[in-house]
Amino acid sequence: MRISSTAQHRNQIAEQVNRGVHECILVVMSEICIQVSGLKKSFGDVMAVDGISFSVRAGEIFGFLGPNGAGKTTTINMLTGLARPDAGTLAVGGVDCTKNPKAAQHLIGVVPDESNLYPELTGFGNLCFCGGLYGMSSGERKSRASELLALFGLEESSGRKFGEYSRGMKRRLTIAAGIMHRPPVLFLDEPTTGVDVQSARSIRVMLEDLHLSGTTVFLTTHYIEEAERMCDRVAFIVKGKIVREDTVVNLVRPVQGREVMMVSLNRGDCIDMRAVADAFPGYVVRAGAPGVLRFESPEPVRAGLLVRFLEEQGAEVTEARKKQQSLEDVFVDVTGIGAESMNKERGNRR
Repeated sequence: MRISSTAQHRNQIAEQVNRGVHECILVVMSEICIQVSGLKKSFGDVMAVDGISFSVRAGEIFGFLGPNGAGKTTTINMLTGLARPDAGTLAVGGVDCTKNPKAAQHLIGVVPDESNLYPELTGFGNLCFCGGLYGMSSGERKSRASELLALFGLEESSGRKFGEYSRGMKRRLTIAAGIMHRPPVLFLDEPTTGVDVQSARSIRVMLEDLHLSGTTVFLTTHYIEEAERMCDRVAFIVKGKIVREDTVVNLVRPVQGREVMMVSLNRGDCIDMRAVADAFPGYVVRAGAPGVLRFESPEPVRAGLLVRFLEEQGAEVTEARKKQQSLEDVFVDVTGIGAESMNKERGNRR
């Protein structure tokens, strides 16, 4: 795989994207690129998106975090013109899309959670077809397709049918198709779900390069660590409602300075949580994954005392380790949803 994070590569990406952004720059590069107010969408008796409001600034990577079925995909479908809201307003790149969901389609690129490319076409053919949909000339789309295949390390597979690609290769070509027309705004729905580690890393590098070039990126994901690493700002959505929105720095700051100790027990051990809380009144004590206790304190956590107390209660301590505070901790605090539930295999999604 030939995607790299070198300065030369970054400059190459920036030059290519900026050529296409030039005509749209006056429209899109306002302070607010995406504006959503009171957006609602229901399916029968199920309220998938319940009156959400948020904004995305031009040139930032905005993360939309939530568990399966939280409303992430429904939101991105409304923003990209694939679904019409029941109520509320939305604008992309300064274009009001409330009454005409497709009004801003010339400004956006879309990478859905599942590939929408044609299995019977080659990689090169799929990209050229996508370019044709956006009105690119024959010569322009062939040149652009060749550029993207090289950038994504797919040159040798350009003549193979898309249906024969590996999952990681399919994901890379789907993203390439999304930026075929050099859109100034890019929507990605779960871009790294289900791909191998190397492909996921390459996708993150590509998104960072687009970010540096000034592209606005709206990213839905249930991988909290990925969002913390890549995003400027994030919003937490749970059961169709946004429960928190801020920069990653601001979200993490309140938990900095607090110490967390994770204590693993033999899974068969039963601990009286009330007794633990009474014995350590200055600590916030929570049960995490099966057999794991989480101790949090503004002061250094005294691991020796914890282990001794738990063993006196009849538990077998298998591990005690300090944990660095992260966006995951904030998510758990705000939503009450364990991060492990975010990483389960996706089931039915709204």
